[in-house]
Amino acid sequence: MANKLVNYSTQNGFAIIELSDPPANTYTYEMMQELDAAILQARMDDTVHVMILRGAGEKFFCAGANISMLQRVTPRFKYFFCLHANETLIRLEQTPKLVIAALNGHCVGGGLEIAMAADIRIAKKGGGKIGLPEVSLGVLPGTGGTQRLARLVGKARAIELMTTGRTFEFEEAEQMGIVNHVFAAENFWEKVLEYAGQFIPPSKASKAVGLIKRSVQSGAEVPFSESLAIERELQQQLFQSEDAKEGLAAYVEKRKASFAGK
Repeated sequence: MANKLVNYSTQNGFAIIELSDPPANTYTYEMMQELDAAILQARMDDTVHVMILRGAGEKFFCAGANISMLQRVTPRFKYFFCLHANETLIRLEQTPKLVIAALNGHCVGGGLEIAMAADIRIAKKGGGKIGLPEVSLGVLPGTGGTQRLARLVGKARAIELMTTGRTFEFEEAEQMGIVNHVFAAENFWEKVLEYAGQFIPPSKASKAVGLIKRSVQSGAEVPFSESLAIERELQQQLFQSEDAKEGLAAYVEKRKASFAGK
């Protein structure tokens, strides 16, 4: 399926979600609606085990919200736009399937806010700059940016990065823990697919991968005793899964497990 602003396709257990509004892939209310629909489609597709986000073209993953749109709309619309965008990114963050953001170009402002809602971020070496420069517009990173960045790098560093509005190279972002890996530019997309392939059946129990994600994402936001209850509930779901039966049997029989993602 190809949409005007978000292209969606599936292959080999992946859902590929591409932000497509060249040259900078800035997002509007309409793009967020399409992104939300794509996330739901991947969530409900049993053949999809990993979701991969990328930007159309070679220069930008996403440069954030469309500033021209924000200039035209009322303050009330801006509020509901941010609310809807936040709901979309929470859905992405809570979907029990691994989400990888392939940062193929500049990833700034709201673009980084989208990427931080993914589970793993892989950037292209020399591909562009990254950061949250919203302070230069007189606003703050209002799509979860202040909260997710602080959780990634700590409060002090997050405050400094956002109040200076500094943008920086992907290699520095990797050192901070914002980016998980920086891959060489040559054959970048192929390397991303190869990396993502380790999380899908038959080599990996993708249901367990997804529920590990859910346990971490949900558990990190509640008191420790409640997080342990979440963990126990998700573990119980996995004990009842076909993959757990296969994994335990393979261990006893001293063979390699062949998982089905069920």
